Formats: sequence, C-alpha cells, structure tokens
Amino acid sequence: MYLVTKRIDFCYGHRLLDYDGVCKHLHGHNAVVEVDVRANRLDDRNMVADFSDIKKIVKGWIDRELDHKMILRHDDPLVKPLQDLGEPIYLIDSNPTVERIAKLIFDKSREQGLDVAAVRVWETPTSRTEYSEVSA
Repeated sequence: MYLVTKRIDFCYGHRLLDYDGVCKHLHGHNAVVEVDVRANRLDDRNMVADFSDIKKIVKGWIDRELDHKMILRHDDPLVKPLQDLGEPIYLIDSNPTVERIAKLIFDKSREQGLDVAAVRVWETPTSRTEYSEVSA
C-alpha cells in the first residue's frame, strides 16, 4: 500500500467541561495536523493523491470551520454569550479534546472522498493524538 502525508497548521481555542485541570479554562493552541492518505495503486499521474488536492479539501474545510475559532461542547454556557458577541465558534456534541478533533477531521476528510488512513493532531510540539480506523 502507498501512503502520503500532508501537514496542515491551524489555530483554535477550546476548553473542557467537567474536567479538573487547567484545560477547564479557555485557552488556545497552534495545532499541526498530519493527514495520511492511502492507495493500493497509484493513479494515472503515478500519485496516491496530489498534495494540492489534499490541501484544498482538508485545509479548505479546516480553514472554513475550525481555524481561529473556539471549538466548544454544544452545551457550554459560553456558547450563547460568544454567539451574541459575534465570535466565531464551532460546536460539537462532546468535549473538544484533541482526540475528538482528530476524529472530526478524519470523518470530514472521508466525507470529501479522501481515502484517509489516519489523522494526527499535534496540540503542542510535544503532545499529539492519532485517529485511524482499524479493520477487523
């Protein structure tokens, strides 16, 4: 199997509800995303996928939906005040952990037709998570 990886950088803020640590407070990250796309065969260009196509699809979605936004749980008490202020937010059903963000990017990339094998999100230069579907 062939595998290519595209790196994407973006910034976001979040906080974790029902959490007893410093991440319960609003804070931000300069995230690095690595998207692995796979193929059993190369296409007629001898590519798994064109890096510019991966960028257009994945970075395009991240830029529209996540970049420079507060990613919050839908029932966070700050949702309404931030909406009233016109602040950019992205709502999800569960705590916006880096694990959950990796799965979100994985799912959205797959919905766009990319055969994504894995998504890694570096929340800090020393902390990352990975989401992939493992076949049984």
